[in-house]
Amino acid sequence: MGIGHVLVLPCPAQSAVNALMRFSREMAKHGFKITFVNTEFIHKSIVSAMPEEGMRSLMDSNINLVSIPDSLEIEGKNMGSLMEVMSRTMPGGVEELIKGINASNGDENITCIVADGVLGWAMELANKMGIRGVMYWCVAAAVFALQMSVPNLIHDGILDADGFSTKKVERIQLSPGIPAIETSNLPWAAMPMADPSKQKILFHFMTRNMEPCKLADWWLCNTAYELEPASVALFPKLLPIGPLLENDQTGQFRQEDSSCLSWLDRQAPCSVIYISFGSVANLDPVQFQELALGLKLTNRPFLWAVDQRNIDRAKNEFPDESEGACTKIVDWAPQTKVLAHPAVACFISHCGWSSITEAISNGVPFLCWPLFLDQFLDKSYICEEWKVGLGFDQAENGVVLRGEVAKKVEQLLSNESIRARALELKETMLKTTAKGGQSSKNFNNFVKWLKQ
Repeated sequence: MGIGHVLVLPCPAQSAVNALMRFSREMAKHGFKITFVNTEFIHKSIVSAMPEEGMRSLMDSNINLVSIPDSLEIEGKNMGSLMEVMSRTMPGGVEELIKGINASNGDENITCIVADGVLGWAMELANKMGIRGVMYWCVAAAVFALQMSVPNLIHDGILDADGFSTKKVERIQLSPGIPAIETSNLPWAAMPMADPSKQKILFHFMTRNMEPCKLADWWLCNTAYELEPASVALFPKLLPIGPLLENDQTGQFRQEDSSCLSWLDRQAPCSVIYISFGSVANLDPVQFQELALGLKLTNRPFLWAVDQRNIDRAKNEFPDESEGACTKIVDWAPQTKVLAHPAVACFISHCGWSSITEAISNGVPFLCWPLFLDQFLDKSYICEEWKVGLGFDQAENGVVLRGEVAKKVEQLLSNESIRARALELKETMLKTTAKGGQSSKNFNNFVKWLKQ
């Protein structure tokens, strides 16, 4: 008989799948059997993008990839509507999956559901089925704290019942040590092409989602106490166990282009600008052109992981793929390996939490380009609290101009104190995740509980 069988349930998004796959690999090292659940579309994408050695590695680790029917109709849906549809369609598929596994598995029944923090309904399902439930927060603890504080913000008249600012204050700070955030940049308000009706839908989903989360036996977070002491202190039940940075990326939706690693090998140490806005962001043509021209103005080598909608435009803009080329354009990069490479000098990033944890764990400073959701709060951590990066200023039309790109690259790379702080933060992350570190102790305490 095994020591436990855990069903891991990520939100159908690349960063969430990455975060929970890393968690799963850590759990597998402790002897747990893992059933990793995706919707059919995501499951097929992962399997088709995964190299053979990746699938063998999963099987050897006792991690099994399975799928449930999609039924999501995601085309054209905004974030709030998509989450609402997921909360209606996914629970039935997950429940049937668990029943099927338990009926055929003998003494290896599912003993625990570990679900992404936006899938609060999974805790109601765990409760209903009489098994343990754990929420895994893939983003900053400050985001969790903010969402849990919404009732108080409404009570104090800072937000109205639909999440809109009452203009009583322009910036919200939950406590000293947690970055203040402008009310226009709250996660449910900071959306592309802002639409009040969509903001309202997303706000109500987020606030309703927090209630079933309270049913969880544990709240885990992919952060470290040393990164967010004030946020963790607000909710002591939230256990920081990160950053988890398993390098074997076996949950990618697209095939990684590893040719960029050999290209990096040919570059001088600490010389390359790495640019990636994640799997969702899409720069409009004007902004794309300004960024491209700004990168040219730096006269520095750069590696750009460009979203699929702009990949042809990028390759036309930077066609040189010769041996000595100082630019490299890829569709999807093996980011953890890129950020660990000694040639990388800085990271122009959308400030998604997964990207942040990867970069700070490798001592890479940031140029921050947040676009939506929690990314503005994350930027505040980077620039205001940790002081390991700089932000870009926008022109009156909202565009970051080419001259601003070139100027900020030079400011960052000539700032020795930012580089020094980034390297100090790297050492802090190594210590907290090493044996005896705070994150390592927290993770081991969770494992001991689950083995009981």
